[in-house]
Amino acid sequence: MTTIKQVMVEKEVPCTLRDGVTLYANIYRPQASGDYPVLLSRLPYNKNLPDFSHRWIDPIRTAMQGYIIIIQDVRGRFSSEGEFEPFAQEVEDGYDTVEWAASLPYSNGKVGMFGLSYYAFTQLYALVEQPSALKAIFPAMTGNIFKEPFGENGVLSLASSETWMLDSVAPDYLKRKLSREEYTEAIKELTNDLNQIEEWHDYKPIKELPAVMKHPVLHDIYRKYIDQEFNKRAMTQTVAKNVSDFLDMPAYHLAGWYDNFLNQTLMNYEQMCAYNPNQKLIIGPWGHGMVGSDLGERSFGVNSSAYSIDGKDDLTSLHIKWFNHWLKEDNDTLQDGEDPVKVFVMGVNEWRSEKEWPLQRTEYTNYYFHSDGQANNRSGRLTTSTPTDEPSDQFTHDPANPVPTKGGGTLFYNGRNAGPRDQRAIEQREDVVVYTSPPLEESLEVTGSAKVMLWASTDAVNTDFTAKLVDVFPDGTAYNLADGIVRAKYQNGGSLSGEMICYEIDLSPTSNVFLPGHSIRIDMASSDFPRYDVNPNTGETTLNTVEMVKAKQTVFHQAEYPSHVILPIIPD
Repeated sequence: MTTIKQVMVEKEVPCTLRDGVTLYANIYRPQASGDYPVLLSRLPYNKNLPDFSHRWIDPIRTAMQGYIIIIQDVRGRFSSEGEFEPFAQEVEDGYDTVEWAASLPYSNGKVGMFGLSYYAFTQLYALVEQPSALKAIFPAMTGNIFKEPFGENGVLSLASSETWMLDSVAPDYLKRKLSREEYTEAIKELTNDLNQIEEWHDYKPIKELPAVMKHPVLHDIYRKYIDQEFNKRAMTQTVAKNVSDFLDMPAYHLAGWYDNFLNQTLMNYEQMCAYNPNQKLIIGPWGHGMVGSDLGERSFGVNSSAYSIDGKDDLTSLHIKWFNHWLKEDNDTLQDGEDPVKVFVMGVNEWRSEKEWPLQRTEYTNYYFHSDGQANNRSGRLTTSTPTDEPSDQFTHDPANPVPTKGGGTLFYNGRNAGPRDQRAIEQREDVVVYTSPPLEESLEVTGSAKVMLWASTDAVNTDFTAKLVDVFPDGTAYNLADGIVRAKYQNGGSLSGEMICYEIDLSPTSNVFLPGHSIRIDMASSDFPRYDVNPNTGETTLNTVEMVKAKQTVFHQAEYPSHVILPIIPD
């Protein structure tokens, strides 16, 4: 294929939507005459900022391969007109923009879409009205349009929600709503609040967050956002359509083992496989938008990076190959018989191809909790033997002193507190119970989604339980791999006080080889703050209340109530 040597850049190109609102885009296209396919990205984070507009693929390099790259500010953001109503606006606007892009005089009428996070949401919402020009998409690290984006099992993703509002939404929103003088003062206050955002995460009630409330123009959008009104409106548009029609689209899904949207990205892949077999999936040892070789407190090797995938590809080449196949009918770029799934296996730090997700050869194996009633001093044991008559473990969940977040699939300000991090300080707390296997004699691979079956009771009317899968190194270092949370009443309903219940806690997927000498560990607690809003144990939530009470939690592991984790083990 001949590489185009000259690229033309057009700034602030207008696109008028069905209601007369105009959105603006930057366009990168070959200077040579001809018709080319379009790659479209629609984002709320400013198309003129290179960290967003050039971050996911190189538009110049891609245009030199014979593509028109269009990067557009969505409605109500930066250059574009209109009122920003996140998620709810992207169905109709996505359809209109795709059809506009296909009609441009230098377009050949075929459109693909790309981008991560919100600008992967815009891809999925654009599918709903089935624009005829849209032929393939590449959604990365994003949510599922049938789920709330900032929640997990009825629990609010607190730090993510507040970070997104204060850091991503508020600056431009204030600029559009205020006079120049008012904005100058408002942005100073907002900057100061972002500098102390960790302290704001502690504030209750969440709906009255002072960092937002001091700006009256933010009140309405914050209220609707925190109450999931925008997302609910968007979902009414999706359920009104025939899912089998609009999910019938070739898609390349990109995910990270420590991405906050990992569960939902994999849900996208599995759902779309049911309607169109032309799906691909890649999962790296990455956090949200963080795709280098180092994350948290670990390094996974140079070729773990999305800029050197297995030493063969990078983000841009991955996109070019995918879209060459679907927009240029270049069948050489996707080899016949190539496995659709590519996963990075931590521990051995190797890429591996697979034929499906989840892996069919998985052997789901129970590892049971054991202890002498002292698992909160790290003496709990984890084995494949079923428990007999063992004393239960107890701990007190004090919402005024919650277990702090230490790594994981977080979306904190500037990527803080993400990825694998040593859990030993957390495990020393009296409100964390720990179950550890003996050191392994042979390697053991866990790839997929683990599940904790927790037999427990509480003296609260509602509470949370959290679980964490940990790889314990021979020197004692304990790195988190996967985690999950359940809000008790959300799963079971009714009053819980004193009732023994089996809670199912789905852990985020992972892929890790526990090497010889390593141990498998499960940490149990009732909070992971500020990743999630802390449960006040009163039956209310800290969205609306400041009242909190302590809860006495009991974990059972007897023959009749065998608390355990189900590990997805991959045989040799």
